[in-house]
Amino acid sequence: MPLNVALLGFGNVGRALAELILAKLDILRYDYGIHLRVVGISTRSHGHAIDPTGISLRTALDAVRHGSRLDGLHQGASVRDTFRFLADCPADLVFECTPTNPYDGQPALAYVYGLLERGIHVVTANKGPVAFGYRELSELAARKGVGFFFESTVLDGAPVLGLGREGLPAARITRIRGILNSTTNYILTRMELEGLDFESALRAAQAIGVAESDPSVDIDGWDAAVKTVILANVLMGADLRPADVQRTGIRHITLSDIQAARAAGQRIRLICEAVRQPDGNVTASVSPQHVPLDDILAGIMGTTSLVDFESDAITRLTLIEHDTTPATTAFGMLADMINIMRGRHHVGLVRLNEDEDSDV
Repeated sequence: MPLNVALLGFGNVGRALAELILAKLDILRYDYGIHLRVVGISTRSHGHAIDPTGISLRTALDAVRHGSRLDGLHQGASVRDTFRFLADCPADLVFECTPTNPYDGQPALAYVYGLLERGIHVVTANKGPVAFGYRELSELAARKGVGFFFESTVLDGAPVLGLGREGLPAARITRIRGILNSTTNYILTRMELEGLDFESALRAAQAIGVAESDPSVDIDGWDAAVKTVILANVLMGADLRPADVQRTGIRHITLSDIQAARAAGQRIRLICEAVRQPDGNVTASVSPQHVPLDDILAGIMGTTSLVDFESDAITRLTLIEHDTTPATTAFGMLADMINIMRGRHHVGLVRLNEDEDSDV
């Protein structure tokens, strides 16, 4: 039987995922027994397409590349909006990669909840639903016997959540520290290495597609705060929201600040941190910090990211992802789909109640 999938969102990540699926079709079939068929694609600006017999990804990619709509690939009654697309599309699994809302997670939170409620697997690269609804969504997925995975929400395709879930069983993580936002790190790197002021470095980031035309989510620390919340909630059993994070961005960092730090043998980096306090509660922060040059975080340049774990089992474990692209994010989504099809539906739930009293 084929695995019917739909793509909700067909921007840079969605299209990279489509290309990756095309490249990996034989591996999926022969190595993992996954006979994948795309039965729906939903876009913000190119319309919606549903075809239960299968949609040609190559045709869809060519259409969007040439600025055409996907309506010609659609079969059946017209689709007026995203909720109708989700209701009508006969998918077993939905790849959700719509833009993140760092303030309340909507409307993606409602999309994901509705899909899980109907017993449909969800793989998302959208940070919003995980930051605002991780416990509720995970518990719902468990009740419905479906998968809800989100590896690409923190470090693109790097298996940071999988490492914590499956690589550190029974470990009590006491601290997570890292550089999780590539846009701000790129800006700070260009300021230091090329002597650019903040606005010039920001324009350079926008010119190569690292920063959005409205970069406030990145430079004001919201993206980093959302990612920190996901790590704290999933891997440390916290129940935080982005507004709980003590957050300071890099908007007011000047070239003089960068040069003064360098003269003192330091670099400024936007550091994300989640710490388990003596009372067991987890606190989180995002802020520009002066990092000594001999600290591993000081060596993280450009769009490279890092996350560092401290635990009672392995004293310190560090994961670095170099020079990310939409293709690396897409890989994280593909890996999540494979793991769901391998039956690893509820792995994340082991952390939900780790601090509750035991009956033993």
